[in-house]
Amino acid sequence: MQIILRQDVEKLGKMGEVVQVKAVYARNFLIPRGVAYAATKSNLARLAEDQRVLAHRGLKEKRVAGDLASKLEGFRVTVTALVGEEDRMFGSITSQDIAELLREKGMDVDRRKIHLEEPIRALGEYDVPIKLHSDVTATIRVEVVKETALES
Repeated sequence: MQIILRQDVEKLGKMGEVVQVKAVYARNFLIPRGVAYAATKSNLARLAEDQRVLAHRGLKEKRVAGDLASKLEGFRVTVTALVGEEDRMFGSITSQDIAELLREKGMDVDRRKIHLEEPIRALGEYDVPIKLHSDVTATIRVEVVKETALES
């Protein structure tokens, strides 16, 4: 049975593709969950219109992501962290923390687009990639410094 995918399905295809699957899989899983719809003549015509709209929307999203990437490229953020003996940090710096710092600086970036392999747990400077679009990635510099505590 031929179906048209409404969203990306791992190991099957991307949104908008016409793929061949077993009829049972389509009728019992993909179509009821809204992941796909049957590839009838009218749906194929609708697919052509949807692809045109999606291509236009994709170009617009890529342009907006490119503009934001040009603002972010080379951007520096300084984070202060409490440290204990031998400059070991209490806790860690996560993508959520970086997103909040960027928001304070006027850059609205979703935390899920900030790609940290693991949270930052040591003082120093780090290059952090931000994937704004499938084709657009910006890199910012995050500097983690120790917080000076007032001793009494």
